[in-house]
Amino acid sequence: MMLNQHPYAEAIIARLPQFEELTGIKVNYSITPEENYFDKLTTALNARNGNPDVFMTGSYQLWEYAPADYIQELDSFLNDPSKTDSGYDINDIFKGILDGDRWDLVPGHAVGTGSLWALPLGFESNVLIYNKRALESIGAQPPKTFDELIEIGEKLNGWNGEGSYGVAVRGTRSWATIHPGYMSAFSMSGAKDFEIQDGKLVSKLDSPEAIEITKKFAELVKRAGPKDWTNYTWYQASSDLGAGKAAMAFDADIFAIFQGSEGASQEAGNLGTAPPPIVKEGQPVGANEWIWSIAMNQSSKKKDAAWLFMQYFTGKEHTLWGATQAKVFNPIRQSVWEDPDFLARISKFPGYYQTFRAVIDNTSIKFTPQPEFFNTTTEWAAALQDIVTGQADAESRMKQLAKDINERVSRIRVQ
Repeated sequence: MMLNQHPYAEAIIARLPQFEELTGIKVNYSITPEENYFDKLTTALNARNGNPDVFMTGSYQLWEYAPADYIQELDSFLNDPSKTDSGYDINDIFKGILDGDRWDLVPGHAVGTGSLWALPLGFESNVLIYNKRALESIGAQPPKTFDELIEIGEKLNGWNGEGSYGVAVRGTRSWATIHPGYMSAFSMSGAKDFEIQDGKLVSKLDSPEAIEITKKFAELVKRAGPKDWTNYTWYQASSDLGAGKAAMAFDADIFAIFQGSEGASQEAGNLGTAPPPIVKEGQPVGANEWIWSIAMNQSSKKKDAAWLFMQYFTGKEHTLWGATQAKVFNPIRQSVWEDPDFLARISKFPGYYQTFRAVIDNTSIKFTPQPEFFNTTTEWAAALQDIVTGQADAESRMKQLAKDINERVSRIRVQ
């Protein structure tokens, strides 16, 4: 088993003795920091020697691994009553989360159809996390629209001394800059990344909607973001929120828990959560998501044992234990979000449960699956950097980006 260094992995490791005692299966594992994890995993899968049998993966990576025949489809196991426990209850997993691991392998087709390629362990919704002390300092409520986010964010520059600012968002030249706050706003604006036209995958990043929301996001960064935004990753955005440097963050909801828990940061106890600000009145509130899952190696020689492992660590019992006794946020199962002990635990984080309920029905993967995902989103992040730093205007740069991406995906076959 290969694990990425993460609280979800820590929860698995903590309960391996119970699993081994219950099943008689001995589990060997490796754990690797995320900066090296996917390179190591891809090398291992490419060897096609069956090692590892099971591995952690993000949903976006499935768009490369599944077409390459690296991973085992799971429906044949899930639908076999001799292999799947009757109490597993796949329908207890939120649909928008489970659908993120399902795809029909056709570039341009949305997630949610076709084979199931992995089982989710936990997920993050990209919402607004705010410092109550900061908003109170200017008599403001959490912004409900993107324009309000820009205006309030700008007012909060310097709110906590020199170097403090309004809104933390990611800015490195990486796919990970696009997928949190930016993609949530992008999708709510009605913009799309791709469409299938005349049997071809066509970038829509030059559409009026895409250009307009990119202008808005660039305005947010310029007026209310960190000065060294192009260096900002998940870590910097989260740390600034906890240190009282950022008044708000438009990023993963779990910032509120990992920075807001007692003793976790300087601003613990001062953080609240709200739905992502809508771009236009009347639009449904929604969020792009990140999902950590476990998948089975197509070349595994121990698939039945692997499937038992996957059931156990995504089942009701372990998910509830992880959410109440460990740090498995957010849990994937509806039953956990109704459990009194879990609800008592998250009640310490203002607005967390209410925000979750407000967005969960429209929390999903907003990107269009295609095997060039990491390359195209990295190019997208580079374009966003050019726009924010004033090297190009949004309209011309997004049109050039769409042209470049169309060239990159021109060889992708759409069935």
